[in-house]
Amino acid sequence: LELKRMSVSREHRGRGLARALCREVLAFARARGYGTVVLSTSMVQVAAQRLYEGQGFRKVGTSYPSLLGTLLNFQIFHYRCDLGDAN
Repeated sequence: LELKRMSVSREHRGRGLARALCREVLAFARARGYGTVVLSTSMVQVAAQRLYEGQGFRKVGTSYPSLLGTLLNFQIFHYRCDLGDAN
């Protein structure tokens, strides 16, 4: 399962909503038999990186979004969370 574009508006940040949403995604994936959840985030999204790592995701790779991204050393980090036996 791929988690794409999770976001909490600025006025609602700091209340644990992102953590709760992330837990819900992992529970959803487990309940439906997925073994892994993957996602990508940019190098500047430090809070997102901490959130995902705190939920059990591990960084499994990096890439560059474009030639300009390569020249600017702007990296995209790829994360994976193995859910174990979903059944």
